[in-house]
Amino acid sequence: MSWIGWALLSAVFAAATALLAKVGVAHVDSNLAMALRTSVVLVFAWGIALALGKHGEIRSLDRRTVLFLALSGLATGLSWLCYFRALQLGPASRVAPLDKLSVPLVMAFAWLLLGEKLTVVSVLGGLLITAGAVVMVLG
Repeated sequence: MSWIGWALLSAVFAAATALLAKVGVAHVDSNLAMALRTSVVLVFAWGIALALGKHGEIRSLDRRTVLFLALSGLATGLSWLCYFRALQLGPASRVAPLDKLSVPLVMAFAWLLLGEKLTVVSVLGGLLITAGAVVMVLG
């Protein structure tokens, strides 16, 4: 399967995540809900790594790789804390579009920090995502 298929599956599972989390966070502190979810993700991720025999490769990782993966993990945790609190306080149909502002932010940061190319079409797409999120939140 190509990256497009995997990205579409990611979108489907992200939608399921928002809906399931909205129901799950209704009667519990958002931080505790996120901790429980993260524990499930931890067990699931290590289960896959172990089942595929990839766990041994951890010894060959360089410090830079470990640093950036650790920082990514911290960013993920902060994102999830904020996302769960937002879901607890607001409707999923409005929280999710604002969360997807990460797409134009990634585009801008990838251009600024990683030197990725921006085309007129990709800038237009990012602006449309931004406009759509604003319309959905204000509507």
